[in-house]
Amino acid sequence: MDTADTSPVTSTAPDTQAISRHGTGGDPRRRALAAEFQRLEESAMYSAQSQFEEAKRWRALHWLLGVPATLLAAIAGTTALAESTGSTAAGILALASAGLGAVLTTVNAPQRASHAAATANTYLEIQTAARQHRELDLPDWTPGEAREALATLTARRDAQNTQADVPSRRAYRKAQANLRAGAQTYAVDTDTR
Repeated sequence: MDTADTSPVTSTAPDTQAISRHGTGGDPRRRALAAEFQRLEESAMYSAQSQFEEAKRWRALHWLLGVPATLLAAIAGTTALAESTGSTAAGILALASAGLGAVLTTVNAPQRASHAAATANTYLEIQTAARQHRELDLPDWTPGEAREALATLTARRDAQNTQADVPSRRAYRKAQANLRAGAQTYAVDTDTR
């Protein structure tokens, strides 16, 4: 039985076999362009996964604060109506509910979750474009055309970086674990025919 680790390995170094496989041959400029497209693809991949993890965190926080706030408000209202002597308990519950509601409003978790998910999807678009340029377009492009496409895609990634919230360290570590586990591995990429 083969005990070798079969999980995908990500590397910051360009995949020289993939680069030569896609028509870059011995041309150093084409190899450099292919390597830059691959770096851009990898950068976008990690950014997308980190933003998806941030979106999950913000959604969880929204539920973590929102459900207790709603329940406390309901209990406070019921307590105030059911017991004339329970006004102190109802007041405490109402204050706790209001406090959670204030934190929920201030944190604005739903908007942050939506922003992180939209940011992640934009990074996925950049990642896909970089891969398609490297794998499909680069062999047919002149070096000037490839450089222009690379500059356009790099500018798009840089613009997205300025709009994205910085992910937490936890989100980045979780993204790394997801990618090591094959979160973005397609069946066609593991086919060894």
